[in-house]
Amino acid sequence: MSDIPSPLLSIPERTLHVCRAAARLCGRLGWAPVMEVPLPTGRRLDILALEPDGGFTAIEVKSCARDFLSDGKWQEYREWCDRLFFAVDLDFPQDLLPGDVGLIVAEGGEAAVLRQPAEHRLAPARRKALLLRYARLAAGRLQGLCDPAGAAELRAALRVE
Repeated sequence: MSDIPSPLLSIPERTLHVCRAAARLCGRLGWAPVMEVPLPTGRRLDILALEPDGGFTAIEVKSCARDFLSDGKWQEYREWCDRLFFAVDLDFPQDLLPGDVGLIVAEGGEAAVLRQPAEHRLAPARRKALLLRYARLAAGRLQGLCDPAGAAELRAALRVE
């Protein structure tokens, strides 16, 4: 991780730094994070973390105020998790964020939970479907790391068929 202050980073760089710090936090909390999780709705969660009790936490990363203000789709993510957090860096104007959503703040390579979210438990059928989606995605990515050529062949075959 760079020691460059976040205002000097581009928006994609800030997003990446916050994502990495939030994923590290998940690991320290005993959660298993998966990044860039596509949902059946066509939306994509920045981070979906499986908790030790089987609960799901979604983390939506926001790089700046404009990113938050121009994006209302985050409210749809509540349907796909038990708890929803925003992850931002220290420069983000936190008063913009709704109070019932959790808050994770990142600085450098570290992050901390500053506010816990309201909990809204998933229905059992939705939880099972999400768990299967999460497991298949994570296993597929792991297989891709173990066998990149095989993963590329599979992706190419899926695009053709």
